Amino acid sequence: MRVLIVSTTEQMGGAAVAASRLTAALNNHGVKARMLVRDKQTDSLTVVPLPKSWLHRWHFLWERFVIFCHLHFNRQHLFDVDLACSGTDITRLEDFRQADIIHLHWVNQGMLSLGGIRKILNSGKPVVWTMHDIWPATAICHLALDCQRYKTRCHHCRLLPSGGSDNDLAARVWRRKRNVLSNDNVYFVACSRWLEGEARQSALLANHKVTAIPNPIDQHVFRPIDRQTARRQLGLPTEGRLMLFVSQRVTNRYKGMDYLAQACRRMAQDHPQLASQTGVVILGSHADEVVDQLPLKAWPLGYVSDERRLAMVYSAADVFVLPSLSENLPNTIMEAMACGVPCVGFKVGGIPEEIDHTRNGYVAAYRDADDLARGLHWVLAEADHDELCRQAVAKVSRCYSQSAVAMKYVEVYNQAMALKHYKL
Repeated sequence: MRVLIVSTTEQMGGAAVAASRLTAALNNHGVKARMLVRDKQTDSLTVVPLPKSWLHRWHFLWERFVIFCHLHFNRQHLFDVDLACSGTDITRLEDFRQADIIHLHWVNQGMLSLGGIRKILNSGKPVVWTMHDIWPATAICHLALDCQRYKTRCHHCRLLPSGGSDNDLAARVWRRKRNVLSNDNVYFVACSRWLEGEARQSALLANHKVTAIPNPIDQHVFRPIDRQTARRQLGLPTEGRLMLFVSQRVTNRYKGMDYLAQACRRMAQDHPQLASQTGVVILGSHADEVVDQLPLKAWPLGYVSDERRLAMVYSAADVFVLPSLSENLPNTIMEAMACGVPCVGFKVGGIPEEIDHTRNGYVAAYRDADDLARGLHWVLAEADHDELCRQAVAKVSRCYSQSAVAMKYVEVYNQAMALKHYKL
């Protein structure tokens, strides 16, 4: 079985990291998998870049320009939506022709157009599409939040000026997407049971198969490291407690830094002695820009791409906190748990699927900074911390190991191929 995994980038962003890890997991378990990307960041032999062309940059810029115009030249939601109005035709590539299965992942920002996706679906090859967010099931947005229109028809989009209209950009893209997905030669996979449930309610995917398979993680890389050793290696204090916050861009409002700051202030108010012995490690781009928001001492480490160093950072922490406002199945929580670090996050998306409340961490009420503070205090000062760490590693081994996830995808591939042969 030859699988072609298609992703905009190789490593930039959680979806790309998950696709790369799946490629490795499949190859480690007998499946010939290659990854086709626009932006290649490593020298991996299993990752193939698109043929060099100035058009790749043009596809990206043209789509942003179209969105910018529809936003009345306001940058606020410039990267919150995607139109798939321009992209590369991959059906002409030799890697595409040789593949038995085409496996789409996050293919936005000029990688594939809706027309290109239509050609892939019409090629006759079985197609699996892993949803890393809600975009395949909506018109233009990646985060639906409280909007429910995708369950019937996208229009009056909240992300467009003045709330859009009955025939706005979202409505027009919805119609084009509906026509593309009228071809039922695609098997959708959500990374969490929560996203599976959301996708099943989309009018776009009403006639499609949807299932849930989590992302895999390499436990040879993400594993517990002695906390004191990790701190010394990173130049962090060996005494006291450390909380860890990780995001590709920590200033992203959806990642919840404001709520973490509020929770820290509440903890400093209610438990001043604990707060005086606790600091916050911030990992991600623009980390130094949020230090002043926190009432506790903070160590901004910037962006780290090396996975072994990343595992060192996780292992240095006593607790990992991710107060995101919207999440699918965050890699960061999985990575922290694999390193034996209890996690605290809001009850949203797939987070409650990863964190078993009061067993390997704490699930706080959504958008409740006070409950977030209670969760942090519980992990740091009340719970059996060693037991939380053991349960975190056990959960990852049981649910997110390479072998467990690879076998689930092999089953989906076989079903997709059998369904295609049945239709023929």
